[in-house]
Amino acid sequence: MSSIEEILDELQRFAWPDYVAFVSMFLLCIGIGIYFGFMKKAVSEDDYMLGGRKMLVIPIAFSLVASFVSGITLLGLPTEVYSYGVQYLYVACGVIGMGVVMGVFYLPVFHDLNITSTYEYLEVRFDRRLRLYGSIMFAVMNVAYLPIVIYVPALAFNQVTGIGVHTITPIVCIICVFYTSLGGLKAVVWTDVVQAVSMLGALCLVAIKGTRDIGGPGVVLERAWNSDRLEVPDLSLDPTVRHTFWCLFFGGIVYWTQTNAVSQNMIQRYLSLPTLGDARKALCIFCAGVLILMALCGYNGLLIYATYQNCDPLTTKLAKARDQLLPLFVMETLGELPGMTGLFIAGVFSAALSSLSTCLNSMSAVVLEDFVKPYVKQPLSSSATNWIMRLVVVGVGALCVCLVYVVEHMGTVLQLTMSLEAITNGPLFGIFTMGLFLPWINGNSALLGGVMGVIAMSWVSLNAQWAIASGAISYHTKPLNVEQCDYSFNMTTSLANTTHLMASAQDVFPLYRISYMWYTTFGASITIIVALLATLVFGKNNPNKVDPVLLTPCIRKFFAFGSEKPMDAYKPDIPLQHKLRHDEVAL
Repeated sequence: MSSIEEILDELQRFAWPDYVAFVSMFLLCIGIGIYFGFMKKAVSEDDYMLGGRKMLVIPIAFSLVASFVSGITLLGLPTEVYSYGVQYLYVACGVIGMGVVMGVFYLPVFHDLNITSTYEYLEVRFDRRLRLYGSIMFAVMNVAYLPIVIYVPALAFNQVTGIGVHTITPIVCIICVFYTSLGGLKAVVWTDVVQAVSMLGALCLVAIKGTRDIGGPGVVLERAWNSDRLEVPDLSLDPTVRHTFWCLFFGGIVYWTQTNAVSQNMIQRYLSLPTLGDARKALCIFCAGVLILMALCGYNGLLIYATYQNCDPLTTKLAKARDQLLPLFVMETLGELPGMTGLFIAGVFSAALSSLSTCLNSMSAVVLEDFVKPYVKQPLSSSATNWIMRLVVVGVGALCVCLVYVVEHMGTVLQLTMSLEAITNGPLFGIFTMGLFLPWINGNSALLGGVMGVIAMSWVSLNAQWAIASGAISYHTKPLNVEQCDYSFNMTTSLANTTHLMASAQDVFPLYRISYMWYTTFGASITIIVALLATLVFGKNNPNKVDPVLLTPCIRKFFAFGSEKPMDAYKPDIPLQHKLRHDEVAL
């Protein structure tokens, strides 16, 4: 009987056609960066960051999908469905809800303000302290998120080639930094289009070939049904249940709205479109694209179970990490077809590159607009602006490569990402929501609410992650067995780990056990509640003195506002170069 090492050696047949397919995708991205960096060079800061606000709807929509559906989703979601069933896929209802909420309440305000950084809004609505707070939270979140984005596809590459994670991550980062720093938003968007098509093709390829090999979709669905992986929504009201319909719907709406409507990473795309109508069209296409990709990822998870139902590779450690499950399946399914494994890995890296380039481009915008421009006495020259933006991209990229060593020792990436993001995302979403819906909240109250929200979410999220990493918290998977494995493995370690997890799960403080899908909602709620209570100490704004364009449209009619003013007329201490930029855009 073969050992695990022998099986892996046999499967790791990443031949020259695979490397050709893999490298071709990188060369295409580099070519796009060179094209927009030299032949269609950005002539201004607005052109570099927002494509001159003249981008087209379809490329932006594809870019939004590619940026949001990172390698984390591409590898994490099939593993989620394989282990726990389709319950998580009901978050699709939350995605649809997010589209409505964002399109009606959030997008009109940000798009009409004609800003570059969403955190400029916080200065106008509250004061400069809130703008700095928002920018710092964004920077912290990005620095925590990007190493995960890089690490996940490196895991996949390691599974199919045996090449070390820390060998491939610097190479990926250098390529991404190159085309992002050269071409700006236009290069990022058009590489995202290529990468979105690559992602979709990779998922379809795996689904079609795997389904044919196993005997058709009927076999996949039958085995999923027999193992309770196909299930109706869980309507439990217990907040500690990992996935219920309520946390996926309401928690999903809040999480996705924060990520899509408030975060600079995504809103920067919508702001690059010329009209609000175009932005709403891109939002609709984005929601449809995300739902299609999630459905494909979910189906692939069921397909993997149907293939491995009698020999779970996670238990046997044939897949050393949970997020190497899909790459292992690809090796067995596509390995016999020259170049196909390479195409799949190119798709996974496409997802990572799109998310990484998006974050790097957004970081350059936020650092320039929120950390540099407000504090310089003289307007920055075009050359200085270009150098600052490009140095930020290079510096953040290098930092994230170093932080991959930390991510390597954390838990499942899908839950890890959403948990860590909630530390900053929840309080930030609460502050923006207060700005849009509660005109009587002032800067002092909002800042106190934001600080307390971060403290509370850090306490809950970090303790929960520590409990997961130490094995104190575990979740029951759907049935998995190893009864018909045709290779030898060490069963003793797996049984010992399971016993330890089950014994210690009862000792965890209940608050740490709430579903991670509630984290963003929890953080936003704490922020808003503390801010409302703080008005008893700091007083209230006069709602009638808050400019109506800073509030969501449905709120404006309830207050007797004065005449509307152009943005520059009420923006406090607006830097001279910012005024000039808006004048140039207007011309």
